[in-house]
Amino acid sequence: MTALTAPERMPLPELRSRVSPRETLRQILLMTGRAVQKMRRNPEQFFDVTLQPLLFTPMFGLIFGGAIAGDVSDYLPLLVPGILVQTSLTTCMATGVTLREDMEKGVFDRFKSLPMSRVAALAGPAVADTLRYTIATTLTFLVGIAMGYRPGGGVLGVVAAGLLMIVAAWSLSWVFTFLGTIMKSAQGLQGISMMVLFPLTFLSNAYVPTSTLPDWLESFVQVNPVSHVVSALRSLANDGTVNGEVGWALLACAAVVAVFLPLAVRGYRRQL
Repeated sequence: MTALTAPERMPLPELRSRVSPRETLRQILLMTGRAVQKMRRNPEQFFDVTLQPLLFTPMFGLIFGGAIAGDVSDYLPLLVPGILVQTSLTTCMATGVTLREDMEKGVFDRFKSLPMSRVAALAGPAVADTLRYTIATTLTFLVGIAMGYRPGGGVLGVVAAGLLMIVAAWSLSWVFTFLGTIMKSAQGLQGISMMVLFPLTFLSNAYVPTSTLPDWLESFVQVNPVSHVVSALRSLANDGTVNGEVGWALLACAAVVAVFLPLAVRGYRRQL
């Protein structure tokens, strides 16, 4: 009789502790596609980016146009960039809220068992949300033009202003992504985000000239980063010029990403 021998065990492949940049980019694109599919299946995610420009632009223009500029058409060059900033910044808040909801549902429990880059799970939804920023930007300009807004910067100025707004909104979305990784609930994150965004938006030059404000408030408005973004949008769309405000806005966007992207990744790792 021959003795039975146990089959030899095949060595398990070693798990890679690091993901290559090429694989990271591929995973970001996959996560972006997943986020876009979620948007297609949940069209209510587009309600805010469509309703806010359609409601706020006529409402603010008709209410404040005569009081501030004497006429609605004269007020639109001041108003449209301000509405654009408010709509886009409010929209980017949804990035962190959606992330927090997915984490509460246990979606990210599947991701932590996969050999995937930690930044891909965060960057994918952030990239997908640029579609929502694009819709908000386009509708805001279209509503303003329908009301009589005639941007002096022409098509190139409007396109440049739109691209700057999308970059600014994407950059700020990393702040809310970071908050989404450390907050306990999506409702709490939404409440805190509103408390941060609305003072920054309304205590800026988005709707009124800074010269009409009290001295102490004017000093705050001048250092408010939202005011620099609004001024940059006005210089591009209304005048077609690239001035120092555009440079300051881009520098602020880079600084926000440099600070909050690593913080968001670190917060996400702590959740795993």
